[in-house]
Amino acid sequence: MCKIAKYLLLLLTAFTFTSTQAQDDIHRWYLDDPMTSHYQGISVDKMYQFLKGKPSKKVIVAVLDSGIDINHEDLKDVIWINQDEIPNNGIDDDHNGYIDDLHGWNFIGGKDGKQVQYDTYELTRQYVEQKAYFSGIDTTNLKGKQKKAYETYLDLKTRVEDEREKAQKNLAEAEQYQRIVLNALTALETGLGDQEFNLANLQSLDPGDDVGLTIGKNIGMQILAMDTNPGTLPEIISQFEKEVKEQVEYYKTKAEYGYNPDYNPRTIVGDNINDKTERNYGNNDVTGPDPSHGTGVAGLIAATHGNNIGIDGIATNVEIMVVRVVPDGDERDKDVANAIRYAVDNGASVINMSFGKGFSPDKQIVDDAVRYAEKNDVLLVHAAGNSAEDNDDGNNFPTAVYAKKKLFGPKAAKNWLEVGALAPEPGEQAVADFSNYGKERVDVFAPGVQIYTSAPGNEYSSVDGTSFSSPIVAGIAAQIRSYFPGLSASQVRDVIMESSDVSREKVDLPGSDKQVPFNEICVSGGKVNAAKAVQLAAKTAPANKTSIATTPNRT
Repeated sequence: MCKIAKYLLLLLTAFTFTSTQAQDDIHRWYLDDPMTSHYQGISVDKMYQFLKGKPSKKVIVAVLDSGIDINHEDLKDVIWINQDEIPNNGIDDDHNGYIDDLHGWNFIGGKDGKQVQYDTYELTRQYVEQKAYFSGIDTTNLKGKQKKAYETYLDLKTRVEDEREKAQKNLAEAEQYQRIVLNALTALETGLGDQEFNLANLQSLDPGDDVGLTIGKNIGMQILAMDTNPGTLPEIISQFEKEVKEQVEYYKTKAEYGYNPDYNPRTIVGDNINDKTERNYGNNDVTGPDPSHGTGVAGLIAATHGNNIGIDGIATNVEIMVVRVVPDGDERDKDVANAIRYAVDNGASVINMSFGKGFSPDKQIVDDAVRYAEKNDVLLVHAAGNSAEDNDDGNNFPTAVYAKKKLFGPKAAKNWLEVGALAPEPGEQAVADFSNYGKERVDVFAPGVQIYTSAPGNEYSSVDGTSFSSPIVAGIAAQIRSYFPGLSASQVRDVIMESSDVSREKVDLPGSDKQVPFNEICVSGGKVNAAKAVQLAAKTAPANKTSIATTPNRT
């Protein structure tokens, strides 16, 4: 019962945050000006003021993600339309290799219209691959490299089995929690009847020998102790059901799919996964079974302005190209490489990639795609990751640093921005406690906590993660490329970094009990500032001879 109690406390905290934030004027904190508010926002209104009356051209931002609700009320008017493709005629009208790709492409679907929703983690795939290799070998007398490889395989086996066992255990606890708490809240609702959910009515409620009602009363007391105005009991139950469902689904996905070596969804796609040059597979369903993540990302970049609903995206003259490549699990390198190439070939100026993983067995083909994007002047914006880790010491793939350095070529992509997450307020807790960082591998920080954005079904919600810091930067980049088209992808990167608000304040280092100066956790040492970025872009554009110092590249 102790673990259940701890679990309950965590969920109560999450719920309190959800219920109180609607009462605060915090939905747009990430857009505020840091000089005139107590939030470390991006100063978007000053950006619009500076750009007012200036000409712009439409730019395309490709969102490589889980899919997007293209019929969302705040997104439907900004979804890219492939004008060279006749809808649903079963013909590749534009001869780009993809049939009926009206709004983008889905690299994790089959020709029959089926979808990959879940996939394994890369760790599991590596284990499965090594297991197949060593299953036919006498491992008793291995030597040298083979012995070392076998030891690596055994380590993979242990890690996968341990992680799956942990997920199964957590799933069982979550399901137990679900039964206990929801039954208790239902009993409390019945016990109160028509009475209002408040402290006085709870204190006068006598549960007698009813265990469920006793637990429900205790939970109710905890809720009211944390929030004096949490809403009605039916609203609270609905919120708890949502929270618990998410927890159960999280562990279920890990146990049944992510760490399950017997699960292989690739038969749905029907490609030859070993053919890294294969490109023409998938289907044109860019929404997918769960477009929640991608819909939130797209809204921050481009949600329709001036329609008096929902939110306003950061970029004002932009279209969203949808490229579905991220399942619930780890994305595959082949799909990521093909998605980048698709976006480049079909006119994207900016590509947002809010995903990452710890292994990249085919990094070379992703690197080749990144080089292809750089050659074609396309900017890549990538989320730094949510593991509270130093990216200089580890990896959150894909990365800007190339696996194989060419003799006279760059060590890293110059058309790449790696983005960490900020909390709402400056000070010691300015950096989101989950955000990855890196003095050499993370370029800049942007808001990433309590970010209000679009959700499927014409809904809106608050989300956390570097996944949502990245599109904020991508939106700024799109705005710059729209108003200052003469700037190259690498120049836009430099402008955003050079114009960031450099800070030397001491901040809590995520994942540790240390404090460090903010300018020690990213290349630029700064927090992105949209207003300053467009002002610097105006000075740097080809019509003006003023130039900026080149931002240091990664090592």
